[in-house]
Amino acid sequence: MSGPQIWTDVDDYFTTHLAPDDEALTAATRDSEAAGLPHAAVTAPQGKLLHLLARLHGARTVLEIGTLGGYSTIWLARALPADGRLTSLEYSPLHAEVATRNIARAGLDKLVEVRVGAALESLPALAEENPPPFDLVFIDADKGNNAHYLDWALKLTRPGSLVIVDNVVRDGRVADADSTASDVVGTRAAIELIGAHPRLDGTAIQTVGGKGYDGFALARVLD
Repeated sequence: MSGPQIWTDVDDYFTTHLAPDDEALTAATRDSEAAGLPHAAVTAPQGKLLHLLARLHGARTVLEIGTLGGYSTIWLARALPADGRLTSLEYSPLHAEVATRNIARAGLDKLVEVRVGAALESLPALAEENPPPFDLVFIDADKGNNAHYLDWALKLTRPGSLVIVDNVVRDGRVADADSTASDVVGTRAAIELIGAHPRLDGTAIQTVGGKGYDGFALARVLD
């Protein structure tokens, strides 16, 4: 037996035993849906994976490109030490408002800053502040700009930093070299940049689950 329903059932099983929602995460999902935000947040098992990667990496500073309702932000921020920081960039003022409330309810507002505006404008402004290098970057915004976000991730990290790019499979469309869809073109550009850039070493993984057929890319920044 295979297909979307069994993928969702397995995700539900994993969530129950390995990544159960608590009050803050449940409320974040509920309030995001009530505000009409897109149903595009990571699943609970995916959020737990982000959390574990940040913990395993010993991340103290995280950059998130694409906040949405703050669900992934909460998972990532919970992996940080008390003096850590997470900067999240969100294009939509509505999404940022919902996320800010969700993050505060989770008790993480002292660790997290949500900046509103187009990420390709926010990123240069952030770089001008000369922040300490980010230990982990999570890219989950408009897919057409994935390669541009990856370029900025390289400028804002250090050797050893981890970069994660979400939603790289696009229901398998990423394999279509003739596609002119911006999400596919942008994702292919990011994958090919990871493969060709001398300062990146990475891979990509296909997944199935509550969000269907997709996957993520993972890259380490080199000297």
